[in-house]
Amino acid sequence: METNSVDFFKSIENNLTAPENTLIIAVWEIMNPGNAGQIIRLGHNVGANKVLFIGDENKFRKSKIKKTAGFSFDQMNWEFISEEQFFSTAKNDFSLVALETCAGSKNIFRQELPEKVILLAGNESAGIPPHVIEKSSLKVYIPMPGDCKSMNVSHALSVASFEWYRQKS
Repeated sequence: METNSVDFFKSIENNLTAPENTLIIAVWEIMNPGNAGQIIRLGHNVGANKVLFIGDENKFRKSKIKKTAGFSFDQMNWEFISEEQFFSTAKNDFSLVALETCAGSKNIFRQELPEKVILLAGNESAGIPPHVIEKSSLKVYIPMPGDCKSMNVSHALSVASFEWYRQKS
C-alpha cells in the first residue's frame, strides 16, 4: 500500500475547507524555535488566518524556525508582535480564548468555541500570565486522562485548533 498525503487528499471528497479568516493561533512568549516552526505548520494545516507569537523575535534564528516549519514557513501568514499589538488585534471582532489549566477553565470538548477566535497558548514553562487570562472571553483546557498532566504547546494548540475546526465544519 502506497501512502502519500497529497495524493490521498486529492482522491477523497474535496469538502475539507476551513472557515475563512476566522482562526488565529497565538502563543505567549514562546521559548523554543522548534515549537514555533511546528505551530506555523499547524496554522497552515488547519487553514488559520495567521499565527502570532507575542514576544521578542530576535531571540531566535529564523533558520531554526524554518527547519520545523518546512515549506509552511513561507506559505503561512505569521509574525512576532508586541503585547500592545496583540491586544489591539484581539479587539477586532475576534474572541480571545485562553488554552490554560486555570480557575474557571472549561473542558474544550464540551464547550462551544466562538466562530471568530484567537486560540492563545502560553509558553513552555510559565503558561499564560494572569493579566492576559483575565482579558480572555473564555478559558478552556484539554482533559488528560493519563498520568502526565502536561502537553507540549504545539500539541495542545493542535488539539484545540482541530477541535475548533471540527465544531465549525
